[in-house]
Amino acid sequence: MVKKIIQSIGRRKSALAKATLSPGKGIIRINNQLLSTFMPSLSRQRILEPLLIAEETASQVDIKVTISGGGIQGQADAARVAIARALSEFNKKLKKSFLDYDRQLIVQDTRHKEQRKPNDSKARSSRQKSYR
Repeated sequence: MVKKIIQSIGRRKSALAKATLSPGKGIIRINNQLLSTFMPSLSRQRILEPLLIAEETASQVDIKVTISGGGIQGQADAARVAIARALSEFNKKLKKSFLDYDRQLIVQDTRHKEQRKPNDSKARSSRQKSYR
């Protein structure tokens, strides 16, 4: 029997998450750290969402996620997308339930911070003008 190993990528802002899914006992590691010890807890709950939707499938596979770049929330969302994509590739029936729950689980959110303009204070606001 050949082991089915699936790799997927999730991005959010400047964060990049690579998920490797292999048959196993349901162990999830993020940057070689167990998901149960991952902090902050809000990020942990965001990452758990696709696993809660795919109850049976999630308990049959081991998932290893490597995250780099971005901030805490961006990394959590990137990991969430990578895990959901890997699970939906492992079990094709899950894709519809992921899309029904939240489209952002499968489809990447392309919003980025707007870059600030040269000689300006912020991205949109222009410098104050003095007439006197």
